[in-house]
Amino acid sequence: MCQRLEYEHAAYSEGYTCIVGLDEAGRGPMAGPLVVGAVIFPKGYENSLINDSKTLSHKKREALYDIIIQDALAYEIVVYDEKTVDELNVYRASQQAMIEAIGLIKVKPDYALTDAMPLGDVIEHQSIIKGDSLSLSIAAASILAKVTRDRMMIEYDKLYPEYGFAKHKGYQTKQHKEALKEFGVTPIHRRTFKPVQEVLQKTLFD
Repeated sequence: MCQRLEYEHAAYSEGYTCIVGLDEAGRGPMAGPLVVGAVIFPKGYENSLINDSKTLSHKKREALYDIIIQDALAYEIVVYDEKTVDELNVYRASQQAMIEAIGLIKVKPDYALTDAMPLGDVIEHQSIIKGDSLSLSIAAASILAKVTRDRMMIEYDKLYPEYGFAKHKGYQTKQHKEALKEFGVTPIHRRTFKPVQEVLQKTLFD
């Protein structure tokens, strides 16, 4: 049996017939969108190459992205921009985007597996800590979310080349913080994140 199918098999054994895996990319960055992926595979689907997106190389993620889209019974990708993340906060934005993805996906699931995110009474579900490394469906969702977000940040790098978005993808690296201080806040920076707030306040009082 393919690894990372324990939770899917357990749900099937309880009588559920259509399982969606959900994960996000972009909770930690101080710039750019938050992206949620949702994936439903046909019952019995296996692919041992699909794993937590953070453990895969860029090349492998890109290849698996195409495989997942091709093999999935249904998939959905929801993007929340930096303004929405600021308005809702990162946790709530992640949760709301997952709920939205469940509502939008073409095949309606009766059970959800999430990466450490409770969904209330929207759908029967299991919130799994480190779910992207333990569940095939969640791992696939993590790949769709990360590839989509990385592609967007590479495009933003063309608009704001001095910030290095193609390299750090908006995360709080030393390079990013130094660029933020030198060049200021862009429209895609999250205003509620501390390093961005500090630059905005300094600009205000200078």
